[in-house]
Amino acid sequence: MVASRPQSGMGPAELVQAAAMARRFYLEGKSKIQIAEEFGVSRFKVARVLETALERDLVRIEIRVPSELDAERSDALRARYGLRHAVVVESPADASEDAADPENLGEVAADLLGELVTEGDVLGLAWGRSTIHMAAALHHLPPCTVVQLTGVYDAGTADRGSVEAVRRAADVSGGEAHPIYAPMLLPDPATAAALRGQTGIARAFEYFDKVTVACVSIGSWEPGVSTVYDMLSEEEREHYASLGATAEMSAHLFDAEGRRIGRDLGERCITVEADRLRRIPEVVAIAGGRRKAGAIGAVLRSGLVTSLVTDTAAADHLLLETGPGPRPALDRADPDGK
Repeated sequence: MVASRPQSGMGPAELVQAAAMARRFYLEGKSKIQIAEEFGVSRFKVARVLETALERDLVRIEIRVPSELDAERSDALRARYGLRHAVVVESPADASEDAADPENLGEVAADLLGELVTEGDVLGLAWGRSTIHMAAALHHLPPCTVVQLTGVYDAGTADRGSVEAVRRAADVSGGEAHPIYAPMLLPDPATAAALRGQTGIARAFEYFDKVTVACVSIGSWEPGVSTVYDMLSEEEREHYASLGATAEMSAHLFDAEGRRIGRDLGERCITVEADRLRRIPEVVAIAGGRRKAGAIGAVLRSGLVTSLVTDTAAADHLLLETGPGPRPALDRADPDGK
């Protein structure tokens, strides 16, 4: 009885040699030159054998990421909007696609900040439910200074909001904390200007130009999805809606194409200016859910955001959008110095 030739089309000696070379290269991490020296062949021969091993299914390469992350959507979203980093989290199967899971997004964002922040950085945190959940999930940060970028939604809840988020991040990193004890929105520009001049708030503002990594939230221009919307009167909401307000980020308003509108609102707010935000090397936005997808797209098109943590419900909408891509942003320094 004659044994049949393996389905791979390779003889037994070829199979054994290919398997050995593949083991050295893929599992032991040896270079093609080292393998060539061991087997007494050229490195070009090694390259051909490894390529054949893949073609003949002798070697299978499997790329695996944690089940809650969607690598394919993440890469597609990064490319579509010209982002530095995009991380897409699986939307919970038992949750409405309209709403995100802020705790899940916050945990992933916390891990991302652990990668992005380096020793000596200045980390800026804007008010937002997502950033608050992110800060609560932080377990490791290199030594850095943490500064609050906006006032709070309600000064009476400061200890449970962004002030506490700043304190938490500073505690984890072992660095200084510069919170802002003031509401985000004031009745008029004069009151806002007076507060900006107060010692503690002015000290925090001095750090805005030093921020190297910022974390922000995004809201849609509708009730319950934008804290600024909820703080305004009905007449004011209708006014900004008439200007095309679609999205809000750190009290800055944007229309569907990513253009800033309602700049007068900023005069009444305690927040980092958009121009300063644009100069920050790394600005990470955390937002998800189909209900916020349009707003996320608008902010991405503004060019103010460099990275995004979102979920599959929002990502699917963003990848199907046919509108314009992100607007050109000012050159930002690469955080890695490249």
